[in-house]
Formats: sequence, structure tokens, C-alpha cells
Amino acid sequence: MDFDAFTGGVEPGGLRNKSDICILICYLINSANRPLKKDDIVSVIVNNGLANYFETNDAMYDLLQSGNIAEFENTKDYYILTGRGKMIANQLDTTLPFTTRDKALSACISLLAKQKLQKENPVKVEKLENGGYNVSFSITDGSMTLMSFTVFMPDYSQVNLIKRSFYNDPQYIYTVLLAALTENREMIKDSLDKLIAK
Repeated sequence: MDFDAFTGGVEPGGLRNKSDICILICYLINSANRPLKKDDIVSVIVNNGLANYFETNDAMYDLLQSGNIAEFENTKDYYILTGRGKMIANQLDTTLPFTTRDKALSACISLLAKQKLQKENPVKVEKLENGGYNVSFSITDGSMTLMSFTVFMPDYSQVNLIKRSFYNDPQYIYTVLLAALTENREMIKDSLDKLIAK
């Protein structure tokens, strides 16, 4: 197969053909079975070394212009497959290497899980007039709030640090705080053991 795409940032086994990149994008949207944000599609493909950043953006544009993908409900950020795009995804996805499909799908599933986690456990950051930030966390079970709390952080780098830590395992944060509030020594010990093991 002739390579007609830039290969900067593409890992061995990645895509070096423009039509394959278009097929991969259709495959991802079809597999997600929901509208996907353009930045997320590009991120999944580029961050996993599956295709070049510029080629992926060009492929998105080509798919939109050719009517294979469309904006979801007149948004400019989220895209769905048209009938033609679904045909491409269903009939041509086997032309992609299995490892490429598998890697892309795993990354897409992880991305969707992360988005669900962030939606169900929102973090709000408020910049204070006197400096610093109030960071408010909510932990839910999807339908009701189990716990919410606010902490002060003096600078934005620390805000990002605690947000990352929170999203790594909101359930763990919930368990630690609940253990401390209830003075449950066994739960505190288990939580500390888990923290040390990380």
C-alpha cells in the first residue's frame, strides 16, 4: 500500500495512508455509538501514535465535506456518522490492522469512561479576589450526591494536582473522608494500606 500521509509522531504499526485514517475515524465514532467531540477523536488517535495530528484533522475535514460525518444537532464540536459513514465503518473496518482497531477502541472506551466519571463527579474551581482558589468536589452514585466538600488552594498548579488525584479514584477519596468522619479505625487502616501500595 502506498503511504500518502505525514508520519511524524506515528508509532510503528500506525496509519500512514489518508483513507485508512478516515476509516479509523468512522470506526471510532461507530464503536462509541454516540456523538464524539472532534478534539477527543484527534486526541485518541494522536496520543496513541495511530496517525499524525495534521493528517487526522485533514481526515476529519474530508469526512465532513464528503458527507460521511455530520455535526450533531448543529453543534460545531460533536460529530456523528451519516448513513455513508456507517457503511464505511461496517464494511471497511476490517481493512485496518487488528492491533490498530483494538488500540483505538481501548483508548476510546477509556476516554468515555473518564468523561462519565467527570460528569458524575463534578469539580468546580472558583478564583478568589484575594488570591487563591476554592475547589469544590462532588461525589455521586450517578443519581444522588453522596458527599461534597470545598478546599482552598493557593495557586492553580495545586488545583490541577488535586483535581488529577481526585479523578484518579473518587471512590477512594470518599472512603478516606468517610473513615475519618466516622472514626472507623479499620477503614482508616485499609485506606492507608491502599495509599502506601499505590
